[in-house]
Amino acid sequence: MVNSCENNNNIVVEPTKTMILQDETRSRKVGQEMKRRVLGEINQNLVGARGYPCVVNKRGYLSKQEEGCQKKKPDPLRSSITRSRGEEPLCQDEEEKKKLKPTVPSVANEEEATLDQPVPMSLEKPYTEADDPMEEVEMEDVIVEEEPILDIDVSDAKNSLAAVEYVQDLYAFHREMERFSCVPVDYMMQQIDLNERMRAILIDWLIEVHDKFDLMSETLFLTVNLIDRFLSKKAVLRKKLQLVGLVALLLACKYEEVSVPLVEDLVLISDRAYTRTDVLHMEKTMLSTLQFNVSLPTQYPFLTRFLKAAQADKKCEVLASFLMELALVEYEMLRFPPSLLAATAVYTAQCTLDGFRKWNTTCEFHSHYSEDQLMECCRKMVSFHQRAATGKLTGVYRKYSTFKFGYIAKSEAAHFLVS
Repeated sequence: MVNSCENNNNIVVEPTKTMILQDETRSRKVGQEMKRRVLGEINQNLVGARGYPCVVNKRGYLSKQEEGCQKKKPDPLRSSITRSRGEEPLCQDEEEKKKLKPTVPSVANEEEATLDQPVPMSLEKPYTEADDPMEEVEMEDVIVEEEPILDIDVSDAKNSLAAVEYVQDLYAFHREMERFSCVPVDYMMQQIDLNERMRAILIDWLIEVHDKFDLMSETLFLTVNLIDRFLSKKAVLRKKLQLVGLVALLLACKYEEVSVPLVEDLVLISDRAYTRTDVLHMEKTMLSTLQFNVSLPTQYPFLTRFLKAAQADKKCEVLASFLMELALVEYEMLRFPPSLLAATAVYTAQCTLDGFRKWNTTCEFHSHYSEDQLMECCRKMVSFHQRAATGKLTGVYRKYSTFKFGYIAKSEAAHFLVS
């Protein structure tokens, strides 16, 4: 209902309560529609998930990036929306970066995080095996120090006869010259009237003669070397084979011994099968065939050197000599060089006495042979030891079964090396 009054021909209309309510309702609807339109535009511009709340900077100062955000004027509409969501207002640069890529935690935020504010799981460092201290300890325990190489000549530094200053050069020369001591492994095929069995019988008999005359060990090894080298170059009849052995023993004694056996003594032990003239004539023939080259390295100098490197006791020395003499009788062992035979004898003797394989770095350094390189020859020596007391050729076994050599031939062979 409208109240009106006339005043000077002018009509004045007074609004009623109904009209006022209608105007308020209309303005409210218009405001809601504008608000919806603004919210729709903002929601289309926002891209990506909500980021984690910023870590509080407890140092009392802001970073340069945050100072730049404060200098720029924030949008009032966006500020009101972010406050309603409980988020901090972002500057325009940060919003643009957030549109291009998702939020990535920085190293600075990880360092500034404190125990009071838990770090989200995505910001925690992944566990790796390298972070485990126990793993590092186990890896350190696996490292094994190499066994040092001993100086075996330090004890002979004041012994002028040991020639410590030249010993390395001497044995280097021996290793270089030992190839001239070797003979062809099939030289017996050139002998018409001889065979391997006859050679074995001769050497087994000479080992007994050598023991009866109480000669040096060097003499025995040089005697066998002279026999093989001579037979490899000259054909010999069967009836002259024992004479070759006696002359080789005579030449070795002249080279190694101080007191040399008489020619008459050699004729006597041959049961007078030869005369003095036969011995002297064969001596000339042998020296001319070998071109007077007698001083070649045999197994003995290598054996003494390797025993010293192994720091062997007397029992080990005797056992190694026993194995070496067993190998002298066998023709098949000629295919191994003297240094290898000596190293194998020391290795086999150590294994026999200790009951397990034993070849340290010092022995390997001075012998120039590894344990694997010795195994083929070692198995043959063990087999010789096993059957040393059997058969007809038992001269070496009977020699080392006496008190003089500590009954070493009766020791148990190293069966585990051939199994």
